[in-house]
Amino acid sequence: MESWEMREWFAEYLDACNRHDLDAIRSFVAPAVRRAHLPSGADAWIDDKADLFRAFPDWRWRRIQLVVEDDRIAAHVRGSGTHLGNYRGVAATRRHVNIAQFAMYRVAAGRIAEFSGSGYDAELLAQLAAPEW
Repeated sequence: MESWEMREWFAEYLDACNRHDLDAIRSFVAPAVRRAHLPSGADAWIDDKADLFRAFPDWRWRRIQLVVEDDRIAAHVRGSGTHLGNYRGVAATRRHVNIAQFAMYRVAAGRIAEFSGSGYDAELLAQLAAPEW
């Protein structure tokens, strides 16, 4: 894909994520996707997204910056949502969280083949556990 096509592709992927459309998200992910420090495979990818969307039904990502080079995308996005369901053992707090995420994607045949980046779990859980002011 050309650089402009990769940008459009990522915008479509982010749109699918923001709609919480797991079937559409799956169409962007290679069945054997490799994720640094996380379980591999599309099923694990979808399970993680489903857990997030159940706990944060209003979750949305906003693109901050995107860099495309060859078959790679470097993305800086911000994710936010309201904690209304159980997430990683933490019962709903009704807190609104806002986190930064930095990710590297390798795209092959129009699908995410490899992913690495800052996970959002640690920062998200820290915001849920932080004392309220």
